[in-house]
Amino acid sequence: MVNSWWDFWVEEALSKLQSLKLLRSLRPIHLIPFPSQQSNQTHKPQDLDLQFYDGLRQWDRASVEVQISEPTFQKWLQEIPSSGDDSVMGESEADNVAGACGGKFKKLLIFSGNDYLGLSSHPAVIKAAVKAAEEHGMGPRGSALICGYTNYHRLLESSLADLKKKEDCLLCPTGFSANMAFITAVGSVCLLLTEEGELTKDERVAIFSDALNHASIIDGIRLSEKQGNLVTFVYRHCDMMHLDELLSSCTMKKKVVVTDSLFSMDGDFAPMKELVKLRKKHGFLLAIDDAHATLVCGKNGGGAAEKFKCENDVDICIGTLSKAAGCHGGFIACSKKWKQLIQSRGRSFIFSTSTPVPIAAAAHAAIHVARKETWRRKAVWNRVLDFRAMTGIPITSPIISLVVGSEEKALEASRHLLKSGFHVTAIRPPTVPSNSCRLRIALSAVHTQDDLRKLTTALAKCINFQEIGFYCTNYSAKL
Repeated sequence: MVNSWWDFWVEEALSKLQSLKLLRSLRPIHLIPFPSQQSNQTHKPQDLDLQFYDGLRQWDRASVEVQISEPTFQKWLQEIPSSGDDSVMGESEADNVAGACGGKFKKLLIFSGNDYLGLSSHPAVIKAAVKAAEEHGMGPRGSALICGYTNYHRLLESSLADLKKKEDCLLCPTGFSANMAFITAVGSVCLLLTEEGELTKDERVAIFSDALNHASIIDGIRLSEKQGNLVTFVYRHCDMMHLDELLSSCTMKKKVVVTDSLFSMDGDFAPMKELVKLRKKHGFLLAIDDAHATLVCGKNGGGAAEKFKCENDVDICIGTLSKAAGCHGGFIACSKKWKQLIQSRGRSFIFSTSTPVPIAAAAHAAIHVARKETWRRKAVWNRVLDFRAMTGIPITSPIISLVVGSEEKALEASRHLLKSGFHVTAIRPPTVPSNSCRLRIALSAVHTQDDLRKLTTALAKCINFQEIGFYCTNYSAKL
């Protein structure tokens, strides 16, 4: 096997933790419903009573349509900083504002969210959350290693492991914490396998990171670097020749390659098939952050690895439930050994409170809905084709990155779209480098062709589709 060495190192690390009595254990508990809810109608989380639909319904639009007050709208146009106070006004104050603006509200169509399938407003997802909240409240409140791991959490983990074709899965509070937990756990391996004393360079883990990886990956690497666990190599964005050169010249045994599968700010995919070839050549551990591809890509929604038919070649699949699942939380799909290591050494997992039970129940329902209502995935990709046809821009995913250059140009374009009724934010430094400011547009299954026609008409009045920059791949993130 390609990663037999990593299997050996993880087993040795687990043995060391066992000998030191530091191997941490999840503590599954079954919740007792509130007294008022105890009856023959009490439901177990596995008793899914979900209704599925074969097409767009009225409630789906709630995930892409919002309204804002006229004063708030004017503040946005003038780029006046806001603390959000106008969204939590008292009743009398709200009445005064409504009176001052004639009770007018501006309706906006969201093209900047990550709810790719529109599941945040699905009746089955709402019903699952409500039912769990009515029966159990928001508790129990504690980390998964103390008292916060329930049968709801375990069922969600199992459904995610099945989705990703992995042996097991570990839930984390967010996708950010999932990346942090994995990388700090990787860094701990060399410490556990080395006798006391300062680590030599060859004893550390060599981690190879794409230049445009998500901030959570970068921060996890920074933390482990400061602890002296990792040596980092940043390869040019999606440049497999550069990665091959770095791997070939690296004498360290413990190698890990980590990359976003679908890059959130550029909308391009990692070259999965080329990564698999390099994995076979160099024997590294391959980890992908599948946040934006989960439930969106692949016939069953398995993500980028399913789309590119390489599920067995991805060792660790990290993701989030806050995007296409329409809920909240993160996860790490992996082997049982890796799960045991991460739950014992992943700091952001160990020291965080578990996902509230209603959220776990809602996410579990969302996974089932996404797999059953396949029309949603098809609709997303149909919108991708529609956008390509309407603009001539060769996008390859529901994430559209229109690089306009300066902050002034990006803000001006965003203001024009706001006036036209579209919520599309300008992405500026420090999220992206200077002079690569952009409009980031995200397509959803619940956007219609008519929505796209109106959007592209508005876009054409503030940018030139023939001159617009597309993938910004000529810079490297600094670690």
